[in-house]
Amino acid sequence: SKWLKNSFPVGPSQGAQGGPDMTSSSSVGCERPRAQGTKDPGSGGPPGVTQGEEGQRAGTEQKQGEGQGSEGSNILGHPKPVGSGNSIIVSPRQRGNTILKFVRSVPWEFGEVVPDYVLGQTTCALFLSLRYHNLNPNYIHDRLKLLGQTFTLRVLLVLVDVKDPHHSLKELARICIMADCTLILAWSPEEAGRYLETYKSYEKKPADLLKEHVEKDYLSKVTDCLTTVKSVNKTDSITLLSTFSSLEGIITATKEDLVLCPGLGPQKARRLYDVLHQPFLKAKKKDS
Repeated sequence: SKWLKNSFPVGPSQGAQGGPDMTSSSSVGCERPRAQGTKDPGSGGPPGVTQGEEGQRAGTEQKQGEGQGSEGSNILGHPKPVGSGNSIIVSPRQRGNTILKFVRSVPWEFGEVVPDYVLGQTTCALFLSLRYHNLNPNYIHDRLKLLGQTFTLRVLLVLVDVKDPHHSLKELARICIMADCTLILAWSPEEAGRYLETYKSYEKKPADLLKEHVEKDYLSKVTDCLTTVKSVNKTDSITLLSTFSSLEGIITATKEDLVLCPGLGPQKARRLYDVLHQPFLKAKKKDS
């Protein structure tokens, strides 16, 4: 009987702890079943993840990577400054500048940015003292070169703190034209601070707030038209409409009729008559 038991094992062997030893397939005669949800070790994925879950995770990671890539390109196009979007981001190099004392109506905070002031996602400003520019004329060239075309609106805020600024301002105007920058002049630190406040406060407001509002009634339209003539004011426009009843009557009136209007005078009458009757294009002189 001992010979039969040794030749033909009838059950699984006992492990070290008294449990079944499933490591030997020859003693059991079948492969150990894998638990549901385990990964095939030959596929190279992480353990405990099925192929379906792996594909789903790969798709999610790909979408996240695409999202991060688009966000990164947006940051490269228009750098997202550190801190709140409602604050002016001030470069640490501007620490101690007196104009910061006059930035009161909008919050500001320090942040590592290339320009001196970030006034919005597409707007920035470089600050330049005219006295410093006269001592270091190459400074602004280096700053503009470093700034590049990152921001859509680039403002050069110049503090005029010298007695004779004309030559330096003429040079800076030429530099701004070449660098496609907006030149803003301030004659005091308080005025410079107000410019920064205004740019930030109008960042998200429509351009209609800056446009002139013209009423749509007939009198307002005619008045707006006639006051474009030099020295003709709103009172003159009302007088002309009262005398000739309509814009057509003003256009067909003679120069003598216009002079007779009270308060108009011969000079205004001549200017108005010339504007209404001269051709838009000058006639070319024929060679005799």
